[in-house]
Formats: sequence, C-alpha cells, structure tokens
Amino acid sequence: MVNKVNVVCRCEEVEIEEIREWIARGYDTFDELKRELRVGMGPCQGRGCRDIIMREIARATGKSVADVDPGTIRPPVKPIKIGLLAKDYVEEGEKR
Repeated sequence: MVNKVNVVCRCEEVEIEEIREWIARGYDTFDELKRELRVGMGPCQGRGCRDIIMREIARATGKSVADVDPGTIRPPVKPIKIGLLAKDYVEEGEKR
C-alpha cells in the first residue's frame, strides 16, 4: 500500500501533486478537475477540498481566487438521510 502524503480531497484520496499535474495539462476549472479526478464528488461534496483546489487553480492561472469559478454545485449540497426525504412521501390514497 502506498502512503499518500499531501491529500487534498480526502473523500477521493487525491493529492495536491495530481491536482497540479492536471491543471498543467489544461484542466483549469473546478468542474473539469471534478470530471477527471472526482474531486468534490465524495460525501463532503467539496466542502473539504473546493477552496484548496480553487486556490491552486488561481495560483496556476494568475487569477484571483474570487475570479475562479467554484464549479457547479448540485443538491444535495450536504448529505442527508433518505428517510428525511421519504417521510414527506404519501402513497396514493393515504391521508396525512
């Protein structure tokens, strides 16, 4: 087993060097990196890695962090239990 040293995305175990490598290849948006590396797609939905990756994109492209697109955030932004969604579901013919 290889020990990962500088893990940025803990959910998908992606290291900073891998992020830098893909940015150098031209993948310089969060959504592109997400499609290639799955960063931001784990249980935390990017809450743990998005800011770090955006700073890395800004550094590599010469943009300010404010000018870096944070990517598409799709619900649920925060993981929720399916039971919370299901409790409002009413079978046909049932009364609330």
